[in-house]
Amino acid sequence: MPISRHRAAPAAVLAVALTITGCSRGSTSSADAATTAATGASGCPDAFTAAKAAVQQAEDPNAAWTGPTTGPKATAGKTIVYVAQTMTNPGVAGVATGVQEAGKTIGWTVRVVDGQGTPAGIQAAFSQAIALKPAGIVIGGFDPNSTAQQLKQANDAGIPLIGWHAVGTPGPSATPKLFSNVTTKVEDVAKISADWIIAQSNGTAGAVIFTDSSIPFAENKSQMIKKQLETCATVKVLSYENIPIPDTSTRTPQQVSSLLSRFGDKWTHSVAINDLYFADAAAALRAGGKDGAGAPLNIGAGDGDPSAFQRIRDKQYQAATVPEPLAEQGWQIVDEFNRAFAGEPASGYVAPAHLTTAANVGTSASWDPAGYRDAYKSIWGK
Repeated sequence: MPISRHRAAPAAVLAVALTITGCSRGSTSSADAATTAATGASGCPDAFTAAKAAVQQAEDPNAAWTGPTTGPKATAGKTIVYVAQTMTNPGVAGVATGVQEAGKTIGWTVRVVDGQGTPAGIQAAFSQAIALKPAGIVIGGFDPNSTAQQLKQANDAGIPLIGWHAVGTPGPSATPKLFSNVTTKVEDVAKISADWIIAQSNGTAGAVIFTDSSIPFAENKSQMIKKQLETCATVKVLSYENIPIPDTSTRTPQQVSSLLSRFGDKWTHSVAINDLYFADAAAALRAGGKDGAGAPLNIGAGDGDPSAFQRIRDKQYQAATVPEPLAEQGWQIVDEFNRAFAGEPASGYVAPAHLTTAANVGTSASWDPAGYRDAYKSIWGK
């Protein structure tokens, strides 16, 4: 889930500080040695094989479109409003661009109202959106419960609401009432992030997890990552670092320096709930004598903002990310509204998790899969 430093965190959750040691490796029999040679992994051949297959599939930049291919033709003359948590958040802004592009294609008017990243600003933006009496409103990257009054007003007025990362799960929501919520599955993002570490390290990583335990969604994601890493007995979770998103720029460099001192070369991989941790870790890793293309190899479990793509391309302290298909999700939002206006149910589509690495990043600054534009144009009759 793309998270901005400007985003207000929900009520604090007790921070978890764990130091976990994996199973030690003993002597290797000839049969074990043969297994290791065949799989490339030590101690977890089954987990390694499954992880390697999952990573190979997720890295494919030419995967076929698996979204909807049928639905209602375009309804005419609609106006929708995108209420943005803050347009300084690359994820929120990227989806807004996708909604605008799709809106132009289908023939609708799209307005964007910026909540400026504060509770008061978001509430005011939502109120402004309702006052425009649109056909639909997008809840762009903020918790609808933080705007309960505006949510009720929109529901009472019969204005369909579609969220982007508004609640923790994709699809329709009864409480809060949303026609649909567009997001990847946190389970998929967490799993592929951990699988990449297992596969990339041949099942021998010493990993650090960076999270923000004050955000329940983020804490849940990082616990899923930890659980998946533990499917490989020879992967060791060295440390579980709780650094709140608003504090990453000040605390991450200090924690990284401490981790380097504590673990040295045992620290081979890192995974964070958001790419921005590695933007803040780079200086400390450089000061610690670490090469940008070397260990610890870092993966962002969600987001995929342009700066992460640049770090991956330049091999500067980030090796991979699990990016959201932001433009595609903007097009999906417009398609979901079209289904709502036609009295049809939500499509139920959830974009699969994708891995961007140095091997497939190319010159791109975002993950923009092929096929969805033509598919939606065909559905809408455009």
